Amino acid sequence: MSITCFIRYQIDPFKKEAFEEYARNWGQAIPRCGADLIGYFAPHEGSATTAYGVYNIESLAAYEAYRKRLGDDPLGKANYELSRREKFILKEDRIFLKLASAPHARVVQP
Repeated sequence: MSITCFIRYQIDPFKKEAFEEYARNWGQAIPRCGADLIGYFAPHEGSATTAYGVYNIESLAAYEAYRKRLGDDPLGKANYELSRREKFILKEDRIFLKLASAPHARVVQP
């Protein structure tokens, strides 16, 4: 059974475009480095400062190996540097959760 990593970001609302570039870069690097990316989500309506990144990984041990590959990946390195240079991430929280609602019911079409 895999686990899902939810990353909650507090971002600078005046640097949303920089966060979106960061998200697109992770859209390339994360799958290449071994995680199943669900997606990165930027503010649209409501809060202008809350964003999320969500991906699945097999285990915490697999996560550690994945983080090493991500840190060695050229785009991963560049993306970490982008966030440090542009300072659009004000706070980042990470939590690992497991799916508790499965199996889900199938929708029956009338």
